[in-house]
Amino acid sequence: MLFDTHAHLNDAAFDPDRDALIAGLPKQGIAGVLNAGCSLQSSRECIALAEQYPFLYAAVGSHPDAADEVNEAVLEEYKTLCKHDRVKAIGEIGLDYHYEDIPRQLQLRAFRMQMELAQEARLPVIVHEREAHQDGMTVVKDFPDVTGVFHCYSGSAEMALELVERGWYIGFTGVLTFKNARKAVETACALPLERIVLETDCPYMAPEPFRGKRNDPGYLYRMAERLAEIRGISVAEVHAVTTENAIRLYRI
Repeated sequence: MLFDTHAHLNDAAFDPDRDALIAGLPKQGIAGVLNAGCSLQSSRECIALAEQYPFLYAAVGSHPDAADEVNEAVLEEYKTLCKHDRVKAIGEIGLDYHYEDIPRQLQLRAFRMQMELAQEARLPVIVHEREAHQDGMTVVKDFPDVTGVFHCYSGSAEMALELVERGWYIGFTGVLTFKNARKAVETACALPLERIVLETDCPYMAPEPFRGKRNDPGYLYRMAERLAEIRGISVAEVHAVTTENAIRLYRI
């Protein structure tokens, strides 16, 4: 059984068949799925989905692309949502300097405010960090009592090892299966297996040979196969250890 540590099953891409797809996941070997919020509205949707299925869990938070919505009133809403028994993390939060649709200072402000929320709520965080490695690490170091997972990891192996030493987990998506994924493979080989979790980030990032199609947790087995291949271990060990890691990460 596998645990998808980062999904967006509330996305409109699943509107045509969401219920049937989710209901069929246990038969595909999926033990659990963490649905991550990207805004206040999507966070509410994640909780509503988690209430319907015993193997679904939710995270609440504002993605850097929604950093401009983060204010004291929104944080108060998140504080209330954090008390729900299906909420296991704050996320996804962080920094994205790729397009810079949202000014960096706004992103940093929202990131820090939500890290403070996680510290107060004593919940792990799900960090989205793209092309913002230095600023991301600076914020992490400013909150030594907060840990969680850097999802869809894109940094160096050295940075990942530093995060692991600080108590963090590293999440790998379908990128691990791509032919040009040298950095991801190097990082996955360098880390202790006990600090690696697997994710789909669905409906995005479908693994090979399904690249370009709508992704869903049923494809998570491809990441497990690839991780087993590059680590030289059995697929069964990958299933067992990464699922244990996910349960430990989200305190389930």
